[in-house]
Amino acid sequence: MKTAFITGVTAGIGEACARLFVGDGWRVIGTGRRTERLQKLHDELGANFTPIELDMRDRARVVETAQDLPAIDLLINNAGYATAAVPLHEAELDPIIGMIETNVIGLVALTRTLLPNLIGTKGAIIDLSSVAATYPYRGGCNYAGTKAYVHQFTLGLRCDLQGTGVRVTSIEPGMVETEFTVVRNGGDQAASDAFYGGVDPMTAQDIANTIHWVATLPPHLNINVLELMPVNQSWGGFAIHRRE
Repeated sequence: MKTAFITGVTAGIGEACARLFVGDGWRVIGTGRRTERLQKLHDELGANFTPIELDMRDRARVVETAQDLPAIDLLINNAGYATAAVPLHEAELDPIIGMIETNVIGLVALTRTLLPNLIGTKGAIIDLSSVAATYPYRGGCNYAGTKAYVHQFTLGLRCDLQGTGVRVTSIEPGMVETEFTVVRNGGDQAASDAFYGGVDPMTAQDIANTIHWVATLPPHLNINVLELMPVNQSWGGFAIHRRE
């Protein structure tokens, strides 16, 4: 039985991945900050799901957790969040630092610590980046910066792991309707609903299915970067400010 280690399984894409991989006969070790949701998922998925309460901002705990794992065949670096989409000069600093600690520092600490394990199994690493890594938008400089790091980190890691048999992929979604946007809007469900209204956005299951496809490809194939958007999302034109 193969084992996947998935961060951020208490909602959205991570939760969908946990269900999908367990349903496909994998053992899943899943992390999250919300104990009650971890327990609920464990009750649903049974013995093949092992919950671990973990805050990705706690680097020492991240490293400790990664050092105490069985053989891991797949690491899905899914945990992450975004601060409110406001211009930097209007944003508070502490949430930005927390986002960087989660999206970048925690991801790097976990991956580095797990690498000997994954090299030993000739496993795979799938990092969740975003189209924000490529396409800027107003109020997104910090979130986009963290996801641009994940994108380039993933490509660089491919170089570092050449010859080890470990596969490394960056999955970069556009609009996916999950709890992520509710959290970003300070718990405002109406704001999240308005953002996705009339778009027919992607779902957590869409992305989980894509991740599962990448993870189960033959071991001689590597998907470097995979960018996804709903059909109704595309790129905007240049923003232009005109003098009065």
